[in-house]
Amino acid sequence: MGLRIFNYLFAFLFLVSAILQYNDPDPWLWIPIYLFGAALCFLAARGKFYRNTYLAGIVVFGIYAVYLLFTQDGVLDWINEHDSENIAQTMKATKPWIEDTREFFGLLILMAALLVNYISARKNLGHRRGVTF
Repeated sequence: MGLRIFNYLFAFLFLVSAILQYNDPDPWLWIPIYLFGAALCFLAARGKFYRNTYLAGIVVFGIYAVYLLFTQDGVLDWINEHDSENIAQTMKATKPWIEDTREFFGLLILMAALLVNYISARKNLGHRRGVTF
């Protein structure tokens, strides 16, 4: 029951996040990313798990997160050159390091939700087959 609520909650949050990307500088990238998470969480809430899809999302989003960590005006610049300036002051990201840092944390949240479902899918598959992973 807890996993079902978790997935409905994150499906809703990722759907709202996708809608809010409409005014983003790169909505063509972020709307599909968040819709991907919303769809997978919704399906998991309905009892349908797709382990390989979770793993692919974690890998692709992880690579992008590493890019955002090291890119110019990325997360490390935000930490080192801008003293971890508040990234939640306003909804409008007026500085590039704010946008990249927010995107980085969005990816981390998305990867965490996919990881929870990946682990749950492995456990469910193991119980069905009588195998532990």
